[in-house]
Amino acid sequence: MKSRSPLPACGFTLLISLCLLTLLGIILLVVLPARVEQAFGPPTPRLGTWQRLYLTAWLALEEQALTTPPDAAGAPRPFQVHLGESVGEIARRLQAEGLIRNAEAFGHYLAYSGLDTSLQAGSYTLSPGMSAVQIARQMQDATPDQVKFVILAGWRMEEIAAALPTSGLVISPEDFLAAAREPAHLAALPVKLPPGASLEGFFFPDTYQFPRDLTLNEMLQIVVENFARHLTPELQQGFEQQGLDVYAGVTLASIIQREAITPDEMPIIASVFLNRLRANMKLDSDPTVQYALGFNVRQNTWWTNPLSLEDLQVDSPYNTYRRSGLPPGPISNPGLQALLAVAFPAETSYYYFRAACDGSNTHVFSETFSEHLQQTCP
Repeated sequence: MKSRSPLPACGFTLLISLCLLTLLGIILLVVLPARVEQAFGPPTPRLGTWQRLYLTAWLALEEQALTTPPDAAGAPRPFQVHLGESVGEIARRLQAEGLIRNAEAFGHYLAYSGLDTSLQAGSYTLSPGMSAVQIARQMQDATPDQVKFVILAGWRMEEIAAALPTSGLVISPEDFLAAAREPAHLAALPVKLPPGASLEGFFFPDTYQFPRDLTLNEMLQIVVENFARHLTPELQQGFEQQGLDVYAGVTLASIIQREAITPDEMPIIASVFLNRLRANMKLDSDPTVQYALGFNVRQNTWWTNPLSLEDLQVDSPYNTYRRSGLPPGPISNPGLQALLAVAFPAETSYYYFRAACDGSNTHVFSETFSEHLQQTCP
C-alpha cells in the first residue's frame, strides 16, 4: 500500500486562511450585529450593507463611551441646538461641555440609528448623568422655553391644580393649592381679601405663556396681576353702583359664570340675582350647591349634575338654597364677561330663570313664581 503524501504547505496555509475568513465573516455578519443590536437597537433600514457593517464594528468598540454617562453626579444644564447646525458641530459642542464622552462615537450612533436626520433645533435640559444614547433620543423633541397654560373661565382652584402635572411646569398641585389657600405672602393682591379667604375667583381665565422654570410664587403673581389689570376703575364703579364691593362683585360673577351657557345671557342672569338680593330672596343657585358638594367621584367632576333633592339640602354656607345673600366667597374663577355682567347688568324685572326645554342651551326668564312654574319642562 502506498503512503498518502502530506498536504503541501501552501494548501495548509490556504485552509487556515479560509477558516479565519469564515470565522471573521461570522463575527462581522452574525455575532457583532446581534451584540450591537442588543445594545443600541436595530440599524436604520436606510443604511447599505457596507455602511451597516462599518458602523456596527465601530459601535461594538465604542459601546462603553456611548452607554456610560460622563459624570453620574453631574447637574442638569441648558443646551441649545441652533438651526442649521451640523451633527458634527453639535457632537463636538456636547463633548466640549462634558455632556458626552466621545463626539465621533456619538456621530456613529446617530448614523446607525437614523437619528442624525431628526435632531431638532431648540432648547434642551441635558445632564452629564445621561448617556450619549439618552441624549441622542432626547434631542428628537426640543423642549420649548415657554409653556402654554390655559385657565378656563368657570374653573375652580382644584381644576387649575389638576392641569399642572401635564403642563410642563415644575409646580405640584399640592403646593399650588396650599399657596392659593394662604395668599398673604403675595406681594400685591388686587383687593383686600376677608380673613381666611383664598385666591378663588382671582385666577383670571386666559392663555398664559410661562417660562418652563417658573416658580409657584411667580405663577400666582402673574395670574393675579392679570386679574388686577382687568379690574378697571369703571368695573369697580359698576360694582359700587350695584351695592357691591369688589370681593362681592367677583363672588356674584363666579356664580353667573357657572350658570350661563351663552355670554349674551350673563347680564340678564346678573339682573335676576341682583333683583333677588335687593328683595332679600335666597339666590337658589345650583352651582353654589355643586361647589359645596365638592368632588363627585362617581361622575369624576367637581360639578355634580344633576342635583338631587338631598343635594340641595347640603349644610354649607355656600348653599344658597338654605342661606340668604351671597356665599362666603367666589365658587369659580370668572372671566371678564361675567365680571362686566355684574357691573353693568340688564335692567329687568326678572326674579326667576330655568333652562329652556328646547335643548338650545339657553334659559327662560320669569317675573313671578307662577310664571316660573309654567316654564317647567314636560
